[in-house]
Amino acid sequence: MRSDDPLAGVPLLDEAAVAPDSRWIFSAGFNTGPDLGDTGRVDAELADLRRLSDAGARVALLSHQGSSRDGTAIELDHVARYLSRRLGRPVGYHPGAVGGSALRAAGLMRAGDIVLFGNTRLLPGEEDGDLALARQLARLGDQVAVGGFSKAHRAHASNCGLLRHLPGHAADSLVREIRFLAPWAGRPPGGFSAAVLGGSKPEKTLIGLRHFSRAYDLVIPGGVVLNTVLRALGHGIGRSALGSRPDACARAAEAVLAAEGGATLHVPGTVLVVRAGERRAFPVRVTDGVPADCAIVDFVIRPWAVDLLRGAARAVVAGPPSLCRDGHTEASYTVLSALEGGNGSALLLGGDTVRELPWSGLSSTGGGSALEFLSENTCAVLDELRANRLTTAHRTGGARPSLYPPTDRSTE
Repeated sequence: MRSDDPLAGVPLLDEAAVAPDSRWIFSAGFNTGPDLGDTGRVDAELADLRRLSDAGARVALLSHQGSSRDGTAIELDHVARYLSRRLGRPVGYHPGAVGGSALRAAGLMRAGDIVLFGNTRLLPGEEDGDLALARQLARLGDQVAVGGFSKAHRAHASNCGLLRHLPGHAADSLVREIRFLAPWAGRPPGGFSAAVLGGSKPEKTLIGLRHFSRAYDLVIPGGVVLNTVLRALGHGIGRSALGSRPDACARAAEAVLAAEGGATLHVPGTVLVVRAGERRAFPVRVTDGVPADCAIVDFVIRPWAVDLLRGAARAVVAGPPSLCRDGHTEASYTVLSALEGGNGSALLLGGDTVRELPWSGLSSTGGGSALEFLSENTCAVLDELRANRLTTAHRTGGARPSLYPPTDRSTE
């Protein structure tokens, strides 16, 4: 039976002995561009990095930016420079993370050194959780500290894969997010509950729509989730985006629509669309279908749903419900206005959500990881850390079998 404490059985970094000259791999989730527009995920790891360095550990940092699947993966030298400024000590940068050059760079590190190695998303097999790649990465150190809550749901080689080869510990950034989100996990304790889903990532449908439609009272889909639901209902959606896993999301939406009971699912009567090559949005009735050359960018929330949002005791917003970054704010600002004027407690999830929506209340930069945790009271990396504590693989040199097929928890 699952413990009520999501951190039960998870080894914690703040309880680990850090010996001088010990070799650590720190698996982070910095994921910030060269403009350093949002450094929250970097700043969250500073205290642990300083503690390891001050204790004389040699710290090999692994992190990512973008994805090799869509060509957005880039080098991370800008992060190393930012870390040097914030930590007040040099942080080296080595553009590769595997192979002889990376091993030589790790071997040259001295007590207290921190070196950020190349973007793990540039490595073939990283996003597939390739255990052979994880074995190569594991040669950079003897123990693993896992931070980066935003990637805690991803069974990637530099995340869960490392834990099948080396002993691991949960970094403070991971622990803080889990403890913060723990009261929100599972079914709400009482009162009316509402969830708003948006953005473009498939976990908003595959995890979020499935969970909240079972556990909450009202679900308002937006973004790609709404497009998927409308298509499943048989409405024309023109050239509206369906995300990177349209078939899997379509099956999930169809299952939710076919299920009896559960949450009330809000379906708008009017959506706002734009024509290809244009920016001005105009309204279209859902029952009329979206023209073939148009895409949904926003929608009008029905008055009864606004009233329910305003009266909700608990509300979660996972992803911007409309394309705010392009100036389409009808649904998003309606949601925020209702929640800010209500008497309940609301939580915003996801980096894009926090960046794009003007919100000063509770928030977590974890998107898919937070959804998985709220749904399951655990996530992939916590399960791996618990199993890692029990295994003797790190003493025998063998790797444990994967807990999950790589595609199960490695969605974009």
